[in-house]
Amino acid sequence: MLTSLNESQKIAATHIDGPLLILAGAGSGKTKTITTRLAYLISIGIDPSSILTLTFTNKAATEMRERAFKLIEQMTYPPLLCTFHKFGLLFLKFHIGLLGRKNNFVIIDTDDKKKIIKMIDKETTTSILVNEISKFKNSTMTPEQVKETSQDKLYSKIADVYEKYEAYLVKNNLVDFDDLLLLTYKILEANPTIAKETSERYKYIMVDEYQDTNELQYKLLKKVCGDNNNICVVGDDDQSIYGWRGATIKNILTFGETFENTLTIKLEENYRSTKKILRHANSLIEHNRERIGKKLISTRDEGEDIKVYESNDENDETRKIAEDIKELLDQGIDAGEIAILYRVNALSRSLEEGFNRARINYKLVGGMKFYERAEIKDLIAYFRVITNKNDNFSIKRIINKPKRGIGATTVSKLEVEAIRLKKSVFSLLEDLDPEELSEVVGKKNSRTLKVFMASIKDLQEILETSKMRFIDMFEETFDFKQSYEKLADGADRIANIDEFYGYLRDYFLQNMDLNLEDFLNEVSLKSDQDGLDGEAISMMSIHASKGLEYEYIFIVGFEEGFFPLVGDETDLEEERRLGYVAFTRAKDRLTVSHVHSRFYKGKRTQLTKSRFLSESELIKGSLTIAKTKAYRKDDLVKHKIFGMGRVLSVSKAGTDLKLNINFGGSKRDILSSFVEKI
Repeated sequence: MLTSLNESQKIAATHIDGPLLILAGAGSGKTKTITTRLAYLISIGIDPSSILTLTFTNKAATEMRERAFKLIEQMTYPPLLCTFHKFGLLFLKFHIGLLGRKNNFVIIDTDDKKKIIKMIDKETTTSILVNEISKFKNSTMTPEQVKETSQDKLYSKIADVYEKYEAYLVKNNLVDFDDLLLLTYKILEANPTIAKETSERYKYIMVDEYQDTNELQYKLLKKVCGDNNNICVVGDDDQSIYGWRGATIKNILTFGETFENTLTIKLEENYRSTKKILRHANSLIEHNRERIGKKLISTRDEGEDIKVYESNDENDETRKIAEDIKELLDQGIDAGEIAILYRVNALSRSLEEGFNRARINYKLVGGMKFYERAEIKDLIAYFRVITNKNDNFSIKRIINKPKRGIGATTVSKLEVEAIRLKKSVFSLLEDLDPEELSEVVGKKNSRTLKVFMASIKDLQEILETSKMRFIDMFEETFDFKQSYEKLADGADRIANIDEFYGYLRDYFLQNMDLNLEDFLNEVSLKSDQDGLDGEAISMMSIHASKGLEYEYIFIVGFEEGFFPLVGDETDLEEERRLGYVAFTRAKDRLTVSHVHSRFYKGKRTQLTKSRFLSESELIKGSLTIAKTKAYRKDDLVKHKIFGMGRVLSVSKAGTDLKLNINFGGSKRDILSSFVEKI
């Protein structure tokens, strides 16, 4: 299994004891290296159950599992290889009782979360509340801690909503995605015995895409490791692009300080891109100061020069790109090998219009996701109720879908009665006889609800005997598809439902020993890139392109303000890393484009070309240096979350300053662009 590895990969794959940092450049075979290491550990007799491998997406976990298992001839049982959130789910199923919670909790997705928060606060923008609460959880901050550290009115209000939201989740035995990790961490933090048992069970830990970990994931890993330092992380500091959602590059930059005697292996041989593409990618990223440092070396030929398109406006830009793509398609190039990337999603508008005119088939990666569509969420809610009678949240969603005359007032009456009797809504409907139920909701609604409950009961019994028959009987019982036939987009919705049923059938065929609840848990953990195919050219944000590769890449929007984004909270080094990620998606040909003006947010805007064009040596030009405010030790500053603090020390962080600030006894490293002087 080691013969196909280069020297650096081989050293990394055969390292057994002690902390290991695999610094893997784009296209350097990181997946091959980490999966070979997994297979190697098992091949020399290490117990598979003592190995834990964590990834960020189901797609990555599946790919690693398949690759590793091909390398191992005999294996009695597989090691645990899953996403962080799946690990949290498995852990909570065993230990959530330590928090006084039941293990039949329901995982809610972002849409569910928005609805709950909107129910609590209808005034504040829901997306702001959702994002900030998620940030608090990933910083392990409780509502009380947010209130203590923030003097801002908005954040005091957010803290109140956070507190009520948490109370709602606990009361209804719900957990959101952040809870899967946060509650796991809380249990390990409060129970040293459980933490020790966990670290003794998983003696070898591997983490993929370590540069994307946040504060909570770092703390969780430290707990799972315990005193055992056999941790191997693989990642690329030059591809850390998720700072906006809490990822912190310092986790990978300081890995060697956190874990003593770390061995660092750099994978610098790139098997993906041509020499010319890598030359410009290296030139761009070398302008960053906050990096460990490495230089990708292509194993391929020189390749074509990178094309730089200069256009008057976005329509002219789209026309040039459309002509290039039509030429490629006419030459027989697979549409799935062509992608267009942009930093700002709004730039897709002109591209979509232009491609429609040119009759170029395209797909938007990152649009409405399959499992977020209303009809699919309704189906999932039905299945949740069938598998868990304590799920009040789901029964309220489907009690009148398809419509059966049960309005909000009736639902409210049921909730009040359920609270009075200390039961779930399902148990209430199950336990009350028709006359008792009539007293709560009236005779007509009582009859309707009893028929509804009888149908659910029948389906529960069928599910116990035949999972396949259950799917057919579910549709026959509720005429679910028929309820969408008269809608304008009914055909699309029905096709989605059929797709869902087909996927469920396939899941049961592939996993004979798993049940409907297992399926629902898997669905809850689906990720952005699961299910991508190559039937059309792809258009996506650079963030969505992470981990993908194409023979032909077009990057649009190389203008100041669009790429890089320019503003008070911009992290220029992260913008540059985005540029590096975009460049290194290309295998054979790369085209970058900039325009003199764009029609954006209602008005025509004159633009200047991006500094990244000169930094990557694609064009000649002077560098644009971002202005930074001067800060000194003992300056008083204010942060929108942590409140007022005093600067203890100042150091350079790229073109920004890193300030070590004392916020009322809590010391934090904050970039100067995120605070203001008092």
